[in-house]
Amino acid sequence: MNTLEINSLSEFIQSLEKINSNNFVFRGESDFYPEILASVLRKTGNTYYNFKKLYDDYYREIAFDLTEIERENFLAYSQHHGLPTPLIDISNNPTEEEFDKVMKKAEVGKETLTLQEVAILLNSPQKERVERIFKTAKAIKEHVYGHRVVLFAPLYLGNKCTNLCTYCGFKATNTEIDRITLDLQQLETEIKTLVDEGHKRLILVYGTHPDYSAEYMAATVKKTYDVKNNNGEIRRVNVNAAPMDVEDYKIIADAGIGTYQIFQETYHKPSYAKVHPKGEKSNFEWRLFGLDRAMEGGIDDVGVGALFGIYKWKFEVLGLMSHVLHLEEKYGVGPHTISFPRLNDATGVEKHPEYTVGDEELKRIIAILRLAVPYTGLILTARETAEMRRECMALGVSQIDAGTQIELQGYSKKKDDQDLSKEQFRIGDSRTLLETMKDLMSNGFVPSFCTACYRLGRTGEHFMEFSKPGFIHNFCSPNAYLTLAEYLEDYAPEDAKEIGYKLIAKEIIEAPIDSKIKEKVTEKLEKIKNGERDLYF
Repeated sequence: MNTLEINSLSEFIQSLEKINSNNFVFRGESDFYPEILASVLRKTGNTYYNFKKLYDDYYREIAFDLTEIERENFLAYSQHHGLPTPLIDISNNPTEEEFDKVMKKAEVGKETLTLQEVAILLNSPQKERVERIFKTAKAIKEHVYGHRVVLFAPLYLGNKCTNLCTYCGFKATNTEIDRITLDLQQLETEIKTLVDEGHKRLILVYGTHPDYSAEYMAATVKKTYDVKNNNGEIRRVNVNAAPMDVEDYKIIADAGIGTYQIFQETYHKPSYAKVHPKGEKSNFEWRLFGLDRAMEGGIDDVGVGALFGIYKWKFEVLGLMSHVLHLEEKYGVGPHTISFPRLNDATGVEKHPEYTVGDEELKRIIAILRLAVPYTGLILTARETAEMRRECMALGVSQIDAGTQIELQGYSKKKDDQDLSKEQFRIGDSRTLLETMKDLMSNGFVPSFCTACYRLGRTGEHFMEFSKPGFIHNFCSPNAYLTLAEYLEDYAPEDAKEIGYKLIAKEIIEAPIDSKIKEKVTEKLEKIKNGERDLYF
């Protein structure tokens, strides 16, 4: 048997031209039909059909109106029989009718979009289409969450690492940084500094190292909850750490954590291998299914993320969406949060200029994700500038960090300038918590430290029951007003206090919230002014 090595469609066509059609058959057909000829070889006059256009048109005609299950079966069948079906290409240049159909579904704001639908949005760069996507994203965000923006602080517990990630300043080969792991006393010092500034929510960040065992993580979570200072306390502890096995996740879950974040970094397996050449993190599948094991270990809420700048941004969005749909299908619960940091400068990092994501592309990513997963919290970190974050909050971002320090013991040291020899990456927004809150309030956003859902059991599946229909705003907005009032009473100077209470009063009048809830909000606000704390719905 003769074997031909063919590396492209054009080579395939050229090879077919040179072969007598009587001497071969196509897969799935018998030699009873010797005259069968692939459509790519049929001519109209002297011009070959545009094969790309042929399969684009074919997919639209056959697959677009199929159900999600039928569409998946169709793709699998097509791929089995050798048809080229790359999703981002096959959805290229969507018609106005196709775009409009997806947007009408998205505008309802209650269903997760399919991969095909997201691909259509990604492939709609026309100015008028992008404007419609932006406008719809803003409307959905306000419908689901109102004007509130959740605030948190990242707290690095240790920077020891066994990985060699090319994009990270903490990689094992970086000898220019000091390796530190906080003990419980040092952790308490950092937490007291944070609660004295007004923080109520933290995400604890750990490196990949044997020192950061499940037992160590559980101990630090419990310590974080135990620290009280005046009216200050941390009410919600999330975790960003390496994937574990199910038994270790059970230990973390018992400590009372909120969301467990694992960022895949890139969903493109060849690129993943290049940027993770060695260490535990080099195992693509172990990391990819880390959140599956977390949910099996009893953790209700999980967070996904991709580091944009390693591979093509459209591919990464579809990777994130594939992850979302997988979790929804298998566990009935999608991710609680989605993060989309851009690759930033750090000591000794390798950047990939061909995959750099510009500001306008980032805005499209955020808006499309808000349309695609309306119920999920979208996190934009302090990697971005204050101006960029301000613009993106109107497009669907619902959570940001504030007053961020990423140097080990950075909060207690209170340094103004970054030292990249001691930090994971360069941050773009170095404002204090107070400065961030004043900016938010002045622009009509309601800073929120709410943790009510987690403590009332509105997590996992139960959260989906409220968030998917859009009912969650009846809790999110009122709780945002109450936690903001706590901050204004305990930590804010007079000018911020004035801005904040004016905003709350305006919101109570204008927000689309049940009138009985508004009455209760007013009552609880008076109680907070009279010294009561931790009131919520």
